[in-house]
Amino acid sequence: MASQPARPHRWDPVVRLTHWSIAIAVLANALLTEEGSGPHIWVGYALAGILGLRLFWGVIGPADARFSAFWPSPRKALAHLRDIRSKTVVRHQSHNPFGAFMVFAIWTCLLTIIATGMVMAGPPPWDAAEGESEHRAAYAASGSEEDDEEEGGEEEEGVLAEIHETAANLLYILILLHLAGVIFETRRSGRQVLVAMSPL
Repeated sequence: MASQPARPHRWDPVVRLTHWSIAIAVLANALLTEEGSGPHIWVGYALAGILGLRLFWGVIGPADARFSAFWPSPRKALAHLRDIRSKTVVRHQSHNPFGAFMVFAIWTCLLTIIATGMVMAGPPPWDAAEGESEHRAAYAASGSEEDDEEEGGEEEEGVLAEIHETAANLLYILILLHLAGVIFETRRSGRQVLVAMSPL
């Protein structure tokens, strides 16, 4: 009797839910909302909650979802590079060593974006119709003239806005590299990476 083929690896539901929810939130704020607007800020806070859940799951979740399963390691990354050069396929418990660095880089960018966005947004409520609000001015890092006593605060907001925008741009680059890595690893190893993270 022929043996049944091994079922492809699937991440657990929490990992898949947070992965695609984060992707949707990033795309929504990049393409659908206006910087500094109420919807942009609300999506940012939702993103913070989703990322918080994923980080919490990295402590208490199943073995392959925990940080200990894919903690970044330069030594392991060099070994993985040698495997790629020699066309050796090694099955990893969780993310491969390059993927581990990518995950933590993306999370770092997200935390930077969230932290700077929260500081600039200030406390709720956030009115989507506030076209000239301080929050939108901070996101836009406008150079309009203000009273002398407000200049210090505006300079700080300008720095935060610059960090926020830089982290967002870096995040987009990392996402493109992440997609390229998924395609490369799928072709190289035959591992069904997209199936593993499929939301269905």
